[in-house]
This record gives sequence, structure tokens and C-alpha cells, in this order.
Amino acid sequence: MTKDFIQDPIFPECPIRNVLSRLGSKWALAVLYSLSQSAAPLRFRDIASEMPDCSQKVLTSTLRGLEADGLVSRKVYPEVPPRVEYALTDRGQSFMPVMQQLMEWAYDNLHAIISNRERYMAQDDGKQ
Repeated sequence: MTKDFIQDPIFPECPIRNVLSRLGSKWALAVLYSLSQSAAPLRFRDIASEMPDCSQKVLTSTLRGLEADGLVSRKVYPEVPPRVEYALTDRGQSFMPVMQQLMEWAYDNLHAIISNRERYMAQDDGKQ
């Protein structure tokens, strides 16, 4: 196994924990969304420009993890300097309808969730 392999130590065969451990990272969904919005493969700098608050190291790690899972393809062109392009694979494309539903659900429920959080915090402050 490589160092990038993620497997839940308690439930190694659980598909939900295994897959969500990668997709649940802070930047994975943003990277997948960026790639899904482009008709052509994107270079690293193009992806990075859409996420200015994501460090180069974290973005590189995220792309490598998504590539390891077969959601993103990476193509290196033998040029000087080397040109690298990223695109969604068929598996990555197949995830986009699921991600779209998740985004719609989040959009529809965001204000209610924030309201609940505020009420919860206010109640929690009153208990102390």
C-alpha cells in the first residue's frame, strides 16, 4: 500500500468511510467542481486560480489523491517547462450528478443550518 492509501482501520471494507475519507477533504469537491466546469483539461495554475486560499502543497496533494482514486487524470507533456493538464475521468464524471445533488441540498438548507447552529450555540452558552 502507498502512503496515499486511505483505509478506515476499524472498518476497512466500508465503502462509505473509505470513499468519503477522500471526498470529504476540504478541497476535493472544489477541485472536482472546477474540472467539471471546464470543457477542456485544466492546468495546475488554472485550478489554483479558482482556489486562491488553497496552498500549492495542499492542492497538489488533493489532485494526487483524486488521481489515485481514478476520479482525475493527469497528463504530462514532454516540453520544457513540462506542461501538466488535469481532467475528470469517466468515474469523476459519473460522480458529478451526485455532487450536484449535494450542492443543491446544501444551498437549499444552508440558512436553516446556520440558524440551527446559532440557536444551539446560544443554548450552549446559557448552560455554562
